[in-house]
Amino acid sequence: MSDNKILDRVVPRQQREWDIKGALNFILGGAGSGLLVASPFAAMLGADPRPFVALGMALVAGGLFSVWLKIGRPWRAFHVVRRPSTSWMTREALIAPFLFVACLLGILTGAPLFVLVAALMGALYAYAQARILKANIGISAWRRWSCVALIVVTAVVEGVGIVAFSAPFWPSLAPLGFLLAALVVARYIAWTNYIADLRRTGAPKGTLEAFDVFAPRFLILGHAAAIVFALIGAIGAYPTALALGGAFAAVAGALFKYTLVCRAAFTQGFALPRTPARGRSKPGPGLQPGWQPPQAN
Repeated sequence: MSDNKILDRVVPRQQREWDIKGALNFILGGAGSGLLVASPFAAMLGADPRPFVALGMALVAGGLFSVWLKIGRPWRAFHVVRRPSTSWMTREALIAPFLFVACLLGILTGAPLFVLVAALMGALYAYAQARILKANIGISAWRRWSCVALIVVTAVVEGVGIVAFSAPFWPSLAPLGFLLAALVVARYIAWTNYIADLRRTGAPKGTLEAFDVFAPRFLILGHAAAIVFALIGAIGAYPTALALGGAFAAVAGALFKYTLVCRAAFTQGFALPRTPARGRSKPGPGLQPGWQPPQAN
């Protein structure tokens, strides 16, 4: 094996198994499941929830279709249902039929009960997607509970953001701006906790560099601008401002998940808990090439 190949195994490598098709499962599926969660709030404010339920179902289906295309032998996808006791991919796949049935019943009947059931299925689906990432223990950026919290909150923000984007068609949605602003603040807290978790426990340098590049746009447009426009839309009853706030919040969430899956996901790499001793000398400190060491609080 050449020296270059040896070094490639030692330092963390950016994962290539999940490309944009894999990322789309989380981008579309997260937005769709979040939209289902947000649909009852739209109904409470006088909007027809059925278009949101239909769009949420379509987004979830689109995410599943994209990951189906990712598989080299697509018909092997049916094997995913074989491991419900251990696999969150299996649980995601088993939730999907119940989600689709609840959505179809909600669309056809418009009954609040089915809209609520669809929202519950959406929440379970978003959680299952977050646990899929956490189960990949070889990727430091994914294998932590702070990532689970951020993924779930991001899904709900995207869903409420999409509903807010429709405010020009339903001006009665203006109060939704307060909820959107509060959720964006919650996402900011989850984001700061996630980044602090990475720095506190140590992470591949490539992961931290990817997030450092992404953070300014994410925080300025996806949080500061989204909150300002959401509050303007809510307080002043300006549907266009609320729609802009929703667009900023939702698009920022999609870009975050793309960055998380395709840009910031690095493998564990090689590590020595202690460097070997020579002769009677004492072992030296540990060694982990390509990692940013843990930082004290």
